[in-house]
Amino acid sequence: MKAVHFGAGNIGRGFVGLLLHQAGYEVVFADVADALINDLAGADSYRVHEVGDQPAVHSVDNFRAVNSNTEESRLIEEISTADIVTTAVGPHILKFVAPVIARGLAARAAASAPLQVMACENAINATDILREAIEGSWDSGTGQLADRAVFANTAVDRIVPNQEPGQGLDVTVETFYEWVIDRTPFGDSAPVIPGALFVDKLGPYIERKLFTVNTGHATTAYFGYQAGLEKISDAMADPQVAADVRAVLDETKQLLVAKHGFDAGEQEAYVQKILGRFTNPHLPDTVNRVGRAPLRKLSRHERFIGPAAELAERGTTPEALLRAISSALRFDDPADAEAVELQQMLKSSEATEATERITGLTSEHPLFSDVRKLVEERQTALV
Repeated sequence: MKAVHFGAGNIGRGFVGLLLHQAGYEVVFADVADALINDLAGADSYRVHEVGDQPAVHSVDNFRAVNSNTEESRLIEEISTADIVTTAVGPHILKFVAPVIARGLAARAAASAPLQVMACENAINATDILREAIEGSWDSGTGQLADRAVFANTAVDRIVPNQEPGQGLDVTVETFYEWVIDRTPFGDSAPVIPGALFVDKLGPYIERKLFTVNTGHATTAYFGYQAGLEKISDAMADPQVAADVRAVLDETKQLLVAKHGFDAGEQEAYVQKILGRFTNPHLPDTVNRVGRAPLRKLSRHERFIGPAAELAERGTTPEALLRAISSALRFDDPADAEAVELQQMLKSSEATEATERITGLTSEHPLFSDVRKLVEERQTALV
């Protein structure tokens, strides 16, 4: 069995690639980073170090590497004979990998089983985004795309922090992980990946992860940044930051239980597990890394505005989430392009316009006026 995985970075090697390897797949890593691909091509194995409760070290071998920037014909050939294609490149990069996947699908033998395609990204229904991009590159003269590929959405969760210098290809990750896959597109031919959980309704799991893990992680980062703290674990050790994060997750728990019918006790146990992960001192994650890309994190259906808007629509004022949104508006890291763009947008736009551009909310939305006040407060501080 062969899997082609786009994105040979820390998440690709330390999470998806590891689980595919453990499931018995030969993994072909595809990436545009010349040095990384050269290192992988010259290595027989690398190790994944799990830190936290019950730490472990896993060795990964039986992999190859392809430079997707300079070896396109070879990559097309690999895709044409693969069983699975996965990605961990970031949702905004999916449109750039879609054309070569389309060409690889077109090159598959007519008798081949459909390629199983799964985007493993921090975004809701990322595989749908990838499929639409592939459809945009598909040559209908080569046949029906539906005959060549099966697309399944996933929800992925594993904290992979910035790595210490000198680790080479080795990756340090937390012990906890979750890879939830929509079973329904596969029919009776779902892949066998022992570390993954296959479910019939993926939506609730996607939102549970996004509105608990991602919301909580980013909240910790922004409040930690405001408090002048460096690491996520340091931020969670601050009583005020920890209380603010807990209050935010109380609100998202309220939404998830009401919307998806999760058992309140089970969701509380999930929240407690997530909070414990953020305090892991073995993960040297920084508030700057976790807080980067604030414009994406503040967009309409992401980790802050998404749950806050739904609570407002249900008649609840999301006070803790609004405090977190205010903190995110103050993320001013000059090393992060989106943070710079956010602050420039706040300086140069009128409050209503800035609120609409940043959040995607319309002025008629019940959350809009509350967020607009936060924007005005930040703009006043910037004058």
